[in-house]
Amino acid sequence: MGAADYARVLEEMRLASGHLFPIPVTLPVANDESVTLDREVTLLDSRNEILATMAIEEIYEWDLPLACRQVFGTEDARHPLVAEMHGWGRRNISGPLKILRLPQHYDFRELRLTPAETRQRLQQMGRRNVVAFQTRNPLHRAHEELTRRATEDVDGVLLLHPVVGMTKPGDIDYFTRVRTYKALASNYYQQDRILLALLPLAMRLAGPREALWHALIRRNYGANHMIIGRDHASPGNDSTGKPFYGPYAAQELVEQYEDEIGVKALSFGEFVYLPQEDRYEDVNNIAAHAVTAQLSGTRVREWYRDGGAELPSWFARPEVSAAIAETYPPRHKQGFCVWFTGLSAAGKSTTAEILTVLLQEFGRQVTVLDGDVVRNNLSRGLGFSKEDRDSNIRRIGFVASEIVKHRGTVICAAVSPYRATRNDVRNMIGADRFVEVFVNTPLEECERRDVKGMYLKARRGELKNFTGIDDPYEPPASPELELETALHSAEDNARLIVSYLKERGFLK
Repeated sequence: MGAADYARVLEEMRLASGHLFPIPVTLPVANDESVTLDREVTLLDSRNEILATMAIEEIYEWDLPLACRQVFGTEDARHPLVAEMHGWGRRNISGPLKILRLPQHYDFRELRLTPAETRQRLQQMGRRNVVAFQTRNPLHRAHEELTRRATEDVDGVLLLHPVVGMTKPGDIDYFTRVRTYKALASNYYQQDRILLALLPLAMRLAGPREALWHALIRRNYGANHMIIGRDHASPGNDSTGKPFYGPYAAQELVEQYEDEIGVKALSFGEFVYLPQEDRYEDVNNIAAHAVTAQLSGTRVREWYRDGGAELPSWFARPEVSAAIAETYPPRHKQGFCVWFTGLSAAGKSTTAEILTVLLQEFGRQVTVLDGDVVRNNLSRGLGFSKEDRDSNIRRIGFVASEIVKHRGTVICAAVSPYRATRNDVRNMIGADRFVEVFVNTPLEECERRDVKGMYLKARRGELKNFTGIDDPYEPPASPELELETALHSAEDNARLIVSYLKERGFLK
């Protein structure tokens, strides 16, 4: 988007032409990147293969707090995209594209249908109405009933259209999810009333605005109805524990614009199981005294997290449970990251060293990424500007995320002074496998302990940009654990962390 489109999308959810478009799509460039008008740049995929070239016609600055407030309704860095945007350059570039080739995908080729291919398949199914269902999670049997009911109500076809790009941090990977969708579509739906196709979209988790965007996208794929669920495209709770968006805000916004975009929002209440009748029903359609069964969202997330082996058959099909169990072992066999943050000399490395030994006692093989060691290896050459500090922390976070992904245990001990960058790492690793430990030691105590004399040099002006002296430290708003090293020994604090990890199921 150029500057005019971008500004109007933020303010009015419309392009400069007036067409409805609720989410900005931009190309930010690093602050130190040398870009000039009329220069041609290449666009690369994740494997650094050229996809397209772009002639730069516009270079314009954008305002981070403004963009966060208008698109996401919050500046809270617990929002995954808000945290990520802190690492984006503050200039956007735009101009005409010359497409050389589209990104290559080698998985699920038969399901990767373009909008035109999807519309053609839907037309061949011979029904006027198409109901789209957006999903980034495995489907349970209540979803089956909801989608079947929606399709029958309008005498239509179901477009089961899962997102296979970036979703919410910690979500089940799309390879596992797509295997479950294929099993369900083949075995539990009428074959002439369902089309499974994949949507290569990076979600923004923008709640109501994203729901409207999803509806607009599905219109291009041939749908004229869409199921909008509670908390559609929500990232969950903010740093105070409150939901980012109201449960029905997404439904209300799509309903407001459904005539303009040609997609009618289909809204349902919560579906519950009636054990005496062996069926699901909308809570709005059952008697007050009816016997029902349902599982809390917390329990379902625990099931996903722990492999799906314990969930009852009335809730999930056996194919879904089996697919998840194959990919996700029990919690005590999964990877996790303990991230120590605090001032220099606060006691992070000492506590991390003791914790490492205690975790090995439980049979965990531990990788330690200490800030000083990483500086001399992974981040050699970086300085101490805010940009370089952020780069250092994101490098540590990337390595930690790879270790966790492969079921390893990693302990990171770094000052990591900026809240947004730590939250970005949390999202990179996955919030359910990230334990932020704030080593809360008063500045004067850190100075007293400082055997290297770093604080003294900073006080004299010999060291610039030293955290706590002439550069800020932003304490976590809601860490998983807060340690006070002035009151408790390093061993006591390490054992406190072990107790927490036991409670979370990471240690058996």
